Amino acid sequence: MATFDYIIVGAGSAGCVLANRLSADPDVNVLLIEAGGNDDYLWIHVPVGYLYCIDNPRTDWRFRTANEAGLNGRSLLYPRGKVLGGCSSINGMIYMRGQRRDYDEWRALGNPGWGWDDVLPLFKRSEDYHKGGDDLHGAGGELRVENQRLSWEILDAFRAAAAQAGIPNTDDFNRGDNFGCGYFEVNQKRGMRWNAASAFLHPIERGPEKRKNLTLVTGAQVRHLNFDGQLCTGLTFVQDGQHVNVQARCETILAAGAIGTPQLLELSGIGHPNLLQSMGLKVRHALPGVGENLQDHLQLRMAFKVRGTKTLNTMANSALGKLWMGMQFVFARRGPMTMAPSQLGAFAKTSDDIETPDVEYHVQPLSLDKFGEPLHAFPAFTASVCHLRPTSRGSVHIASREYTAAPRIAPNYLSTDHDRRVAAEALRLTRRIVAQAPLQHYAPEEFRPGPQFTSDEDLARAAGDIGTTIFHPVGTAKMGPADDPGAVVDATLRVHGIGALRVADASIMPTITSGNTNAPTIMIATHDMEEAARCDRLGVLLDGRLVAVDTPAALCAKAGTTDLGAAFLALTGTAIAGEEASRKEAFKAKVAAEARS
Repeated sequence: MATFDYIIVGAGSAGCVLANRLSADPDVNVLLIEAGGNDDYLWIHVPVGYLYCIDNPRTDWRFRTANEAGLNGRSLLYPRGKVLGGCSSINGMIYMRGQRRDYDEWRALGNPGWGWDDVLPLFKRSEDYHKGGDDLHGAGGELRVENQRLSWEILDAFRAAAAQAGIPNTDDFNRGDNFGCGYFEVNQKRGMRWNAASAFLHPIERGPEKRKNLTLVTGAQVRHLNFDGQLCTGLTFVQDGQHVNVQARCETILAAGAIGTPQLLELSGIGHPNLLQSMGLKVRHALPGVGENLQDHLQLRMAFKVRGTKTLNTMANSALGKLWMGMQFVFARRGPMTMAPSQLGAFAKTSDDIETPDVEYHVQPLSLDKFGEPLHAFPAFTASVCHLRPTSRGSVHIASREYTAAPRIAPNYLSTDHDRRVAAEALRLTRRIVAQAPLQHYAPEEFRPGPQFTSDEDLARAAGDIGTTIFHPVGTAKMGPADDPGAVVDATLRVHGIGALRVADASIMPTITSGNTNAPTIMIATHDMEEAARCDRLGVLLDGRLVAVDTPAALCAKAGTTDLGAAFLALTGTAIAGEEASRKEAFKAKVAAEARS
């Protein structure tokens, strides 16, 4: 059986960061496991290629939601990256941290070390900001952040109209309060997508900087975690039909995302006992919060026909336009092929009594019925608006004990009166912006959902018809203190009641951030890495029961001694008789420094 210091599950945004940071110590061996393949598909790296990556089995898990009552019985495509880089290989490339209040709320919920002032240095550490470093931005990090390489007349008009409607211009959404309207900054480098694999993994996984202490395995799906009592000892994955067992000396870290992480926990017997037993699974540890608390941003795609201006609709439906776009990209790395899915953004308030923006706009110089279908033949733009802090809560749970089966994803969109009311007000706000003079110049004509929807009830129903995911699922392995019945991990991202197992991905968010979620996920991985890499925590077990997890010094202090053996005796009432006996019967070092001593 192969043994590593750390095993990381998932080579997405978080997993790539963890692999980079942990393997920086040459004395630490790291295994990174990815279910998908390499990110060598051309359309991953050409920004507009997201259109060819979503719902593509080469790059996407191709999940679907359950039929959603709030969406008038519709089921949605639920894209999740299945490739090196994970969702950063198929997402909209938008660099967005969220708001100061988001992280201060996490701290207030019982998670010390997660306030805005705590996490800002972590954001800066990974950042290579195009304007250079300052008090709020970093320079020289792995994650490149650039301006987009094009603008559109119709989007400039929307920005001017938003200003007249009370939403000021801004050039930076990442300064703690993202109120305003402007072009999004993106994770690109010289007009190409800069995914997490390009930023954090490839420089150390190949070429002259290749690290011999990092092992990458692709095309490998994890079947279940392995345990010694309540201590996670590693996992079993399947590659090319072969079952492979691997062991972790220090920790196993789940970075499989808000869908994959709860699925793997449940398949391993960690979750709600009733669900596990209904699937014929042995209950390893009861954690009812696993798979609960699912939150996502539901975007409402309002579309408007316009006159007298160019949009991508008309360019993409013209042979000459396609040629021009191709030439711009090939020779200058500019033009529509460098487009993120959304170019212009805005953060606004649906009510004057709200302290910070509660809705986000993604404005696009195009229109289509849904992703994967052709653009309309007429000039148009789409103003998608999403509620940033929904009160609706959904779930992700296994639908079968078979590890290859897709889980049941039930976001439960628009299930609260509050969310339906905000949806109605968001649609009205869009109409107020479009009614301003700068956009009226183009004679906008609303065709989706249509001007006939006016009452609160009508608009809520229309929201159900046009709403779709904006691909931000979070919260299904919630971070919180031990007395929170819904918490899955603590503030150091260790799974409650299980030793040597952490989670580092968007699933740990107690509440969703007020904006796009890729940058926060990278920050979470950086935070987790700092905890995991300290290599100073021990798990104390007695007959398979986790008695304590803490630093050696803290364990000794609790026992009033300076000797670890004496501390173990004091904590458990049982003496240890050597390293091997302690591993098998009661005690295991959870970190590399202790494992090697």
